Amino acid sequence: MDPAMGIVGAILITRWSWGLLKATSRVLLDQQQTGIQQGVKRAVECGDTRVSDLHVWSIGPNLYAAIVAVVTHDPQPPGHYRDRIQTDNASLVHVTVIVHTCPMHCELSQDG
Repeated sequence: MDPAMGIVGAILITRWSWGLLKATSRVLLDQQQTGIQQGVKRAVECGDTRVSDLHVWSIGPNLYAAIVAVVTHDPQPPGHYRDRIQTDNASLVHVTVIVHTCPMHCELSQDG
């Protein structure tokens, strides 16, 4: 009976560890959250304003942080963009926005 319980225990531990590896590998490998990234771009980009750099990462269960670099001819304060981002993306709890002014001769690309 002891060997059988040892095998059952090994199977349970293997299943548990496999589930743990699947759950944590996305965080440990810093997988980008494409759905959230698209939401950030939709919230920020309008007119001549473009997202030039964007990083989103997990900081907890369904909680994310982001760093967003914005390029525009007519810059607003970072808080303006942060409020727009967090209104559309409730799971973003920490957002850092960097605003760059694009000179008049600068061409802003449509694909970011």
